[in-house]
Amino acid sequence: MTNESSTSVTRRRFAQASFGTGARLLLSGACKGFSHEVSSSPARPASIKSVVLTHGAFADGSSWSKVIPSLEAEGLNVTAVQNPLTSLAEDVTTTRRILAQQNGATILVGHSYAGFVITEAGNAPNVAGLVYVSSYGPDQGESHDDLVKRFPVPAGISAIRTDEYGFLWIARDKFHEAFMHDAEESYARILATVQKPAAKKGCFGVPVSAPAWKSKRSWFLVSTDDYLINPDLQRFMAKRMDATVRTVPSSHASLISHPQRSPTSFLRQSAMRFERNKRRSNNSDWQSLQTTRFNRRGGLWMTRLEGPLPLDHARFRAVGSCFPP
Repeated sequence: MTNESSTSVTRRRFAQASFGTGARLLLSGACKGFSHEVSSSPARPASIKSVVLTHGAFADGSSWSKVIPSLEAEGLNVTAVQNPLTSLAEDVTTTRRILAQQNGATILVGHSYAGFVITEAGNAPNVAGLVYVSSYGPDQGESHDDLVKRFPVPAGISAIRTDEYGFLWIARDKFHEAFMHDAEESYARILATVQKPAAKKGCFGVPVSAPAWKSKRSWFLVSTDDYLINPDLQRFMAKRMDATVRTVPSSHASLISHPQRSPTSFLRQSAMRFERNKRRSNNSDWQSLQTTRFNRRGGLWMTRLEGPLPLDHARFRAVGSCFPP
């Protein structure tokens, strides 16, 4: 099979899957991001080179161990941050140091509390996009403690304890049920033993100042059976961010119980779109792209081209039945 035909098959499969998981929201966000990229500065990154993974509370960088091999198989340079979880500021600083070491355009990924970290650290110039996995997408001035008040508290929160030093832990005997009820219990016991506590005041009580998702493309993987972050809160944040959304029937630890449904598919999609947009930005026929809309009657993505057009183009060009240009 040729590379061209392989790409065609990949696109068809993506389109079929997306319609099965809420295509309108997913493709709407993707289309908006695409239009922004085409009309942005020629200095934008051409392709994804690196991925930086950031862990949440009660875990460390090894929580990504089931995701890392699949990302490296895609030819990506992968780095997992080891954040101290002593304060949001220190976690952001640590993540920024890792980002500064990356070569080329980088996707920044965050699980759980790390959504706050990547929302701040993602303003680094080499960050091409943000991926939120069972996570938080705060707006300016919002802290963790602010966001969790928006929706009912999920069942797993009762398993969290605060020690005499102000650090949060999940009770060992409740770790499996609260954090990763759909994963192996033996593995949960290991993670409960090595869990990394988070400073309640320094991490959860500090608001975000400049959300990177307002200027960078974002993706959001919603865990629909999450006992630590209300799935409705996840959907609310993803919609507010206008993120590309996928859902997975998973516990809070989707990166462990559903590693193939974590960032890999998002990153593959992003890399393909960056390459395609680079080619189109170098083509004068596409440089004046202004708007993209969905034709509900015809079920076609219609790309509107402004300015002079070649004779063999219509004013509106239909580019596919479900995959945006």
